[in-house]
Amino acid sequence: MTSTAPAGTAPTTTAPPTSTAPTTAPTTDGRVIALAHYAARALLEGVLTRHGITFEQSVTLRAVVLAGGTADAYVDRGALADAVTGSLKSDASDALRVIDELTDRHLLEADPADTSRLRLTDAGRELYETTGAESAEISTRLYAGIPAEDLAAAGRVLTLITERANAELTAARPNRSTVA
Repeated sequence: MTSTAPAGTAPTTTAPPTSTAPTTAPTTDGRVIALAHYAARALLEGVLTRHGITFEQSVTLRAVVLAGGTADAYVDRGALADAVTGSLKSDASDALRVIDELTDRHLLEADPADTSRLRLTDAGRELYETTGAESAEISTRLYAGIPAEDLAAAGRVLTLITERANAELTAARPNRSTVA
């Protein structure tokens, strides 16, 4: 506590601030979005590190699942690489390297009849499900108490920003995929 008083007056006492949160809502800008992203990603990286995979490998496993690469179905290696480069904004060579890492670790496997087609192995599916469940628990805690209408508004704004950024990336690099 601090005590202040001009000469000849009674001192006043003020308590130290109890929070570092701003008293007014910050304007949404790149910095605010980046801080939220990196804080949440740091939590996700902790999950992934405990399970021995990288963020890029996790994104690739998710892309396989979203493309339908289950025990009964294969996905095209080139299409998978495009999906990963679109999500991570990376080079195709980086995506192919990560696909090879996952194949070497027996988390993905090639179709014996056509090695350009891949699917999750049982170990890959189990790892994806485990890390997904742990990530979902974190997301539940992070989003708890935020009104649905606020989440919907944030989703609309972030989707629009993503679309605009992808359009600028496409214009700057016309030979590069930006599929999310």
